[in-house]
Amino acid sequence: QVQLVESGGGLVQPGGSLRLSCAASGSFFSIDAMGWYRQAPGKERELVARFIGGDITNYADSVKGRFTISRDNAKNTVYLQMNSLRPEDTAVYYCNSVLRTSSSGPYFNYWGKGTLVTVSS
Repeated sequence: QVQLVESGGGLVQPGGSLRLSCAASGSFFSIDAMGWYRQAPGKERELVARFIGGDITNYADSVKGRFTISRDNAKNTVYLQMNSLRPEDTAVYYCNSVLRTSSSGPYFNYWGKGTLVTVSS
């Protein structure tokens, strides 16, 4: 059973910073994509940043230049450094991973439980 465990959310003032972590645990062959999505109240879930394939990264336009995704492959962990936070960044942030349990097996899509980020003065 694969689990994604997030940490690092909280309350921060506008202009502040937070760092989110997500660690994948369990038995799997490879992680083909891993990253962060967010869902604000009354809005659909949206991509924030992710790794796909090797070192390819995708960022939402709204976070480019402010957020940075990084990873530690040995720990199966991704991080999201969020700087210059704005009230509109307030949302539940979800870790997502697409992985395979064998070299020829299908891809599975996993989600973490989410961590709340609140940007407010």
